[in-house]
This record gives sequence, C-alpha cells and structure tokens, in this order.
Amino acid sequence: MRFRARRTAPPPSRRRRRIAPTVRRTARWAVAVALAAGGCGGVVLSRLPIGQAILNGATDRVLAASAALGLVVEDIEVEGRETTDGATILAALAAERGTPILAVSPSRAKQKLESLPWMRSAAIERRLPGTLLVRLVERHPLAVWQHAGRQELIDREGAVIPVKDLTRFARLPTVVGDDAASHAAPLIEMLAHEPELAARVTAAVRVDDRRWDLRIDNAIDVLLPETDPGEAWTRLAALERANSLLQRDIRTVDMRLPDRLVLRAAGPPPGEAAPAKKTHAPGKST
Repeated sequence: MRFRARRTAPPPSRRRRRIAPTVRRTARWAVAVALAAGGCGGVVLSRLPIGQAILNGATDRVLAASAALGLVVEDIEVEGRETTDGATILAALAAERGTPILAVSPSRAKQKLESLPWMRSAAIERRLPGTLLVRLVERHPLAVWQHAGRQELIDREGAVIPVKDLTRFARLPTVVGDDAASHAAPLIEMLAHEPELAARVTAAVRVDDRRWDLRIDNAIDVLLPETDPGEAWTRLAALERANSLLQRDIRTVDMRLPDRLVLRAAGPPPGEAAPAKKTHAPGKST
C-alpha cells in the first residue's frame, strides 16, 4: 500500500538564484544533523526554567529550515496492512502533505500503532528527503473463544485480541471451553479441508482437553474421536455428500469409535408429549 502526498513547488523567483543540487543535499543533511545534535543538548536545556521555551523555538526554526530545503513528507509506504485503515496510520504518524519529515517521531508513531488491539508490531522509518516507510505485523483473528461466561476474540496462537465489539467477527467459528483457545488453530485447519461442511459448524466444544464436539447447523452434535479426528471429519463429509446424513432427524452423531457410527434420533420438541400407547378393552385379545 502506498499513500502519496505530492506537492507542487512554486516556480523560482526571478530575483533569486537557484541553489545547486549538491548544495541543497548538503544543507539537508546539515539540518538533520543539527536537529539530532540539538536533541542531545535539549535534554540539559529543558531542565532550566526558560529552557523549554528556548528549545521549542529553536526546534521550530530548524524544522522550518528543513522544510524550506525540501525535507517534507511526500510519500508514505505501508507494508503488511490488512485491517488498519489509512486514516489510523496517518493519525499515528501525525503527518500530512508538506509536514516536515524531521517532525515525525518514529517512536511515538510506533507506540500509537502498537496500542491498536489487532497490531502485533510496527516499525517506522524516515527515508530522506520525503518518504516514510511503515512496516506492520497485524494479528489475524481466528475464532471467538467462549469461556467463563464471556466471549473473546483470539488469534492463531490462542492469544486474546482485546476487541470489545465482536459484531464484525460474527462469521468466525466459536470455540468453547477453558482450554479451547490453545487448540483452536489445528481444529480450524482440519475443518477447512471440507469447506462446505465447515460452513455449517456453529460451535466447537473442547471436551476434557482431549477431543472436540462439533455443533452442526446449531442442531446436531458430532462427537469426534480423540485419535485421528481428521479422518472422522473426512468420513462425515463423505457420508453427508452421499447420503445427506445430517439432513435426517437425528440429534447426535457419535464417531468416537473407529469401527462404528452411532446415531441418536432427535427427541420430540420441548413441551410435546410422546404419543401414548394404544389400550385395548378388557377381555379382548390382540
């Protein structure tokens, strides 16, 4: 991704002579060195009663001089961006077209960007005379983790991404259980081998830190085995394609045993009594 902030330089005045490119480049670097050296002296000066005001005035003059020499933001190159929008990056950089590039603080921008809940790391580099390079490593949301009465967003490592509003992540799978987060990535990779059936998984429950139960269509529970759950998942998908197994009136598919498939029929809806047995008049045989 690349932000461009080009500015059109005003035509040179007829009364002013052009500055040779070599002289301009030398002046640019001299200003940069002077600003860096001034920062070291400013640590001492800022401790004096009037030192801060003097330091601020000197810094402003140096930045203005650097801008006059062309050390201003013209391009912003961003690598690794998927979630972070451009406005957020510009706000962290505190930069816009024509901002003196030496006024941009890479350390402050890094701190602001890394405070975003989905950001793993950020690095900002000034490339004189006018380019800012921003490298981002974002955390990729993997699933919603339900445990201890709350829901949290997690990444592939099972680490929590502190996002308050989970509405935008409603399509992510939900994993349930205290230890579900640390085992979520292998499960989701396994489900991805059968994408059509995976799209119907509404939740995955971690059982005794050993295996998974899957909720299909928010109605059918599939009990996967502890050993080789991938083979069971592939077999289930094949049965669904061939026989529409999960379209039947069943409540549970137990695949914990490798040599058999146990189906449990769905019971009557809540509040609906089972049909009574037919009775016969006394003395009559059936």
